[in-house]
Amino acid sequence: MSLAAESPSPSLSSLSDDDDFADLLAAELELELSSAADSSPQGDPSASPVSHDDEEGEEDVVVEADAVEQGSSKRRRVGGQHQDRRTAVMPDEDATGSFKDDQVKICPPHPGFFGGLCFRCGKSQDEEDVSGVAFGYVHKGLRLGTSEMDRLRGSEVKNLLRDRKLVLILDLDHTLINSTRLHDISAAEMDLGIQTAASKDLPNKSLFNLQGMHMLTKLRPFVRKFLEEASSMFEMYIYTMGDKAYAIEIAKLLDPGNVYFGSKVISNSDCTQRHQKGLDVVLGAESTAVILDDTEYVWQKHKENLILMERYHYFAASLRQFGFSDRSLSELMQDERESDGALATILDVLKRIHAIFFDSGVETALSSRDVRQVIKRVRQEVLQGCKLVFTRVFRSDCRAQDQIIWKIAEQLGAICCSEVDSTVTHVVALHTGTDKARWAVKNKKFLLHPRWIEACNYRWHRLPEEGFPVPSSKEKGKEKVTEDAQTDS
Repeated sequence: MSLAAESPSPSLSSLSDDDDFADLLAAELELELSSAADSSPQGDPSASPVSHDDEEGEEDVVVEADAVEQGSSKRRRVGGQHQDRRTAVMPDEDATGSFKDDQVKICPPHPGFFGGLCFRCGKSQDEEDVSGVAFGYVHKGLRLGTSEMDRLRGSEVKNLLRDRKLVLILDLDHTLINSTRLHDISAAEMDLGIQTAASKDLPNKSLFNLQGMHMLTKLRPFVRKFLEEASSMFEMYIYTMGDKAYAIEIAKLLDPGNVYFGSKVISNSDCTQRHQKGLDVVLGAESTAVILDDTEYVWQKHKENLILMERYHYFAASLRQFGFSDRSLSELMQDERESDGALATILDVLKRIHAIFFDSGVETALSSRDVRQVIKRVRQEVLQGCKLVFTRVFRSDCRAQDQIIWKIAEQLGAICCSEVDSTVTHVVALHTGTDKARWAVKNKKFLLHPRWIEACNYRWHRLPEEGFPVPSSKEKGKEKVTEDAQTDS
């Protein structure tokens, strides 16, 4: 089952705010198919194939126009646009009966294929026509060529910017939700009756039993309000490495009214590269796309678009999956706070990014602006004015500037260095037994654990340093961190 074809299809130029993006492509396909069929000389109306004269040496072409879902409501909406489209692609006939071919759209290159047929000329797809990207989440069997994708993206971006919207790509697991299989439920969770609680039919519930999939799913606190407010600023996609059936089930939980996502639910079968997510299957420009995901490595080509989310671990199995032995939120009968949890925090960040991008005081044209530069700017404000020195945080055989935590600090706007001086504001250490740690205490500088940088990175603001104390040398020893190979740097 797909969410792709559930409503009538408008044309690209007449999309309203509430139109499903899948309708855009459905209308485009229907018009292309109609143009291909109507542009041929008319013969016996009862014949299925449209045959060309043998003298012209052309093969018969059968255009399966009914491959695109049609209904009376769709026809009413797009029927009036057919004549205009035909005029654009049909050649004109002059007084002598000859045609002016300069207006005809000629294949190849083919704009795309639907059900194995080019939706312009009707030619069957062969091995030479495998370029482009499949958009199975919109319509099964749909593949768009590069030029057609560029055309649709250009139109989509124009419409979005006109409506003061950007594109928001949302991961599911550990970002908006947390799921676990029934056979992975812990004994403590069983004793607390978590499965029974998930099966209760309560209003505004956030814990669900996906019986057909033998899974429990917990919505992250604040997710419904997050989606409601984000939808006014962004055209939203779901993009998960889970399979299609799972993605659609979760979409129904998050968007029961089908007002936020429509067909824009992308799963692992839609990816063009194994174990990687890419914006090539999103019909929105990279310059307008913001990504929320808890996993950075799946976005190797789009790290500048990414806002890394703090993972949501509600179930015990989720913690174990990532090597944690702590009791889970479910076992503690606790949860993130809605008011200042991860989604509420990131919503504020998204509002700021949106406001900066559409700032009317900027002279640059909207079409020339790039949200990646806005993300970079907002991120650099987090630790602006901080100067950090690291002491015994990295192994002695590693170059400090190449370490992830050093790079994160710089991305957050901090200045990182190797030696202390009067301008240093923070000393980052794993324990208090180093010369630089003692210098920080003596000179009343902030002495804190590297986790402070990680937390600031997730929360997008400078957190109180007092919440990240550095343990003493004895406490450090309990953490089983070897110092023999380390030197004070």
